[in-house]
Amino acid sequence: MTFSRSRMPDLNALQAFEAAARYESFTLAAAELDLSQSAISRQIKVLEERLGITLFERVRQRVVLSESGKRLLTDVRDILSRTEHMTLRAMGTRGLTGALTIATLPTFARRWLIPRLPDFLSRQPGIQVSLSSRSTPFDLTSESFDLAIHYGRPSWPHASCTFLCSEIVVPVAAPGFLKGARRFEAAEVAQLPLLHLDTRPKLWEDWFTRSDVATEHSYRGHRFDQFSMVIAAALAGLGVALLPSYLIEEEIAAGRLVIVADLPMETEFSYYVVVPEDKSSNDLSLAFQSWIMRQVRPAPLLPGDLIESLAAKVR
Repeated sequence: MTFSRSRMPDLNALQAFEAAARYESFTLAAAELDLSQSAISRQIKVLEERLGITLFERVRQRVVLSESGKRLLTDVRDILSRTEHMTLRAMGTRGLTGALTIATLPTFARRWLIPRLPDFLSRQPGIQVSLSSRSTPFDLTSESFDLAIHYGRPSWPHASCTFLCSEIVVPVAAPGFLKGARRFEAAEVAQLPLLHLDTRPKLWEDWFTRSDVATEHSYRGHRFDQFSMVIAAALAGLGVALLPSYLIEEEIAAGRLVIVADLPMETEFSYYVVVPEDKSSNDLSLAFQSWIMRQVRPAPLLPGDLIESLAAKVR
């Protein structure tokens, strides 16, 4: 079924409706939008007729949202917000040679990708990069991303996944928490306070299993919903954290975090560059993919000898 554009509400009418709903007053809405009260009233009436519903009820010289109006308001605010963002993004691309929108994980972006971005931008003068991060999966199609950095399996509907790197986690803690520089056996680590990432609840259990340690303490300890919080908790001396090596390059190099046990573990999943099918020929997407692949291969994610020792232990 084809939807007739003639049925679509006018944007001005949606703005009038949102303002009137917020103030519960046509008069105040008119003042905000620099219109007359009668103009607001007409726009609301046209919108009601087009949608076939009553949006407001008149109660004691006030206008109050009807139940239909309440249901519509959330969608209208979303439309207006998206329209505003679209307009501002378009205005922000004036004079640019190109733009690239990237979806990524929060801590990966903040601690690994952004510090390396100046190198990419120096190779692509005149472009604009927009990074969006979240812990939940992205909808690449509806949100119009050019590519994404994905941790998981190489499977994404209507997109290609290219292997970026595997992930090695190591148990670390603040030096003050350990009260000494000695390393621990895995069984000893089980007796220490553990720090957990909510989205990877079995990480410590997997580490103890691979270390041949049977313990009932795998799930004991404080929990956080982002790796950045786990890192902060480890730095604050709250316990031992099992962290991806690439996220703690600076802390390891500076001695603010130390490896608790010489038992690195390669996790079940890996990182991938995901490009939607309709962006597969996008020159900027391809340039970024080529660039980021060079950042992890053959360059190490940890300083020199440390990453080599970790990789050797995993093998």
